[in-house]
This record gives sequence, structure tokens and C-alpha cells, in this order.
Amino acid sequence: MSVHHEFPHRRPLRRPQPARPSQRVAVSGHHLARLAGRLTDRDRWLARMLYEHRVLTLNQIGQAAWPSSRAANARLLQLYTWRVIDRFQPFTARGSAPMHYVLDIAGARILAAEDGKDPHQLPYRHATAIGIAHSLTLPHTTGTNGLFTTLIARARQHGPSEELTAWWSERRCARHFGDIVRPDAYGRWHHQRAGTTEWFLEYDRGTEPLDKLARKLTAYHQLAHTTALTTPVLMWFPSSRREAGARTALAAAHHNLTDPDRVPVATTSTEAAPAAPHDPAAARWLPLPDSPSPRLPLATLTSAWPRLPPVSASTAADADSSGSDLHPPPPMPPQ
Repeated sequence: MSVHHEFPHRRPLRRPQPARPSQRVAVSGHHLARLAGRLTDRDRWLARMLYEHRVLTLNQIGQAAWPSSRAANARLLQLYTWRVIDRFQPFTARGSAPMHYVLDIAGARILAAEDGKDPHQLPYRHATAIGIAHSLTLPHTTGTNGLFTTLIARARQHGPSEELTAWWSERRCARHFGDIVRPDAYGRWHHQRAGTTEWFLEYDRGTEPLDKLARKLTAYHQLAHTTALTTPVLMWFPSSRREAGARTALAAAHHNLTDPDRVPVATTSTEAAPAAPHDPAAARWLPLPDSPSPRLPLATLTSAWPRLPPVSASTAADADSSGSDLHPPPPMPPQ
């Protein structure tokens, strides 16, 4: 007797299961109108942050604007269902990666409407936005963004005494300075007692030849003379060993500049502050040239460069003619 006749109700193993129906809504004028009464200021801020900085992880979003990752996850699920944001989970060899979020179609159209822009003229395409899931630059982008969301979390914890007052993405920096140099980000940090510090960030993952990294100082030197503004360059390395090797190459390149004071440089690594491995505000920065002084926190780093002018009301990153692009979001979330 065949197995089929003996067990007539048994189904073959590994039968393909039907796909679960998607609960995500279609983007239409009616849907966008309904969202007008559902989106909070924080939701809109998050959408603008994702447009500006391309991708943020669940942990980074929770750091920046929610009391916990669990609370963030609950709201993000709603925004995902409404097509304000999209998500993906990249492969990792060990454990599981956190969910990553990008801007979706409804979110882009809402931001365009807020700024009075034609959504079809924005440099936004959903395929490009979600395509970062397969990009080799994904770890670099999330690593850079994670430093700034850590600063936001610190500012939220310490109240008005510390604040991240500017955070520019790599894309925005490229639009303004890309003909000379392409920083990974620009930031400005205000400390109630120590004052304001601004910087260009170079986030290194250990893949770039050190001589090529050192040659960037020449480009920053040109930028300082072109803009007549002196902005420190902070370089973040993945290990103390990588930082030590880079400092040798950077010191030689810095010494050969026509006017080294126009390019203040400081370095750090993830291992430089074990108690706060991802906190740029911690006492972790070591200025060039080498000195016996200990590593400095971000707030007092400018004291290492006596000839550095104070941060002025107008800086190299303030001249923003957005054109068809969107206005950048404030780095701190709405209350």
C-alpha cells in the first residue's frame, strides 16, 4: 500500500507557504491627507533626518529621539506601515543585525510639501534609498551616523548644558565643498561653560591607505584658504594601532603644509575611551603634533590650538542654497 493511501491526510513536507499579505498601505492623495492628522513633529523630524543622513538603525533612532528602543520600535512599525519609512535587516555573520531604516515614498512627498518643493524634482528615489542595504558603504554610513546620535543622546541626558547645534551629512558637505574635499560629516557642539566647537569628521574603517588619508590635509588646507575659515579636522580610527600608524603619516603631511595652523587636526580611536567607545564628547582626542598632554574631551579640544579663532556666527557650513533640495533638519529632536 502506498504512503499516499495509508496516510491520505498527510501533506508533503516543506510545502511552500503562501506569502503573508502586506499590511502596508498604497501611497495615494487620500493616504497623504490622512497622514496630516497622524504624524507628530517627531515623526516629521525623523523623516527629514533619514532624508539627510540616508540610514539610521533602530538603536540610533532610539538614542536620538525615543526613551527606549522598544518605544521607538512601536512607533517605527506604524511609520513603516504608513510608508513614511522603509526598513531592512542586513546580513551579519554573528547574531542578528538591528533593523535599519530609510525614507519611503510617503515620507519624501510629505517633506517636499512642507518645503514647497516638487517631489519629482527632489534627488530622492525609493530604489536608491533602499539600495543602501546592498551598498559596501553601509557600515561606514551607519558608523558615522552613530557618533552623532550618541552626541544627541548625551545632549538629551545633560539638558541645556550640552547641545549638538549642527550635523551635516556627507552628501551636503559634498555639495558645498566637494570640489575641494569631501568630509564624512560636519558638526558643531556647544558646551555651556567651554563654548562652541566645530569640526569636519573623517571616519576611517581601516581600508584606506594611510598616505592617501594624509594627503587629505592638503585639500583641507586649500579649503581653509578658499573660505577664509579655519575648521578643525577630527579623525576617528577603528583601533589604537591604526591611529598610531595614521598619526605618523598625518604628522609628516601636516608639517609640510604652508600654514599648518589653518588645519588643526586631532585623532582618536574606538579603543581610546573604553568606558565610552562611541562617544565623541569623551576625553579621547589627541591633537597634532604629539604632546605629553592627556587626551582631551570635545568641549575643550580647541584649547590645544591657541591660534584657532573662535567659532563665528557665519561658518563654512552655513551658506546653504538648497535649490531643489530639502532644508536640513535641526540635529536635536523636538521636545
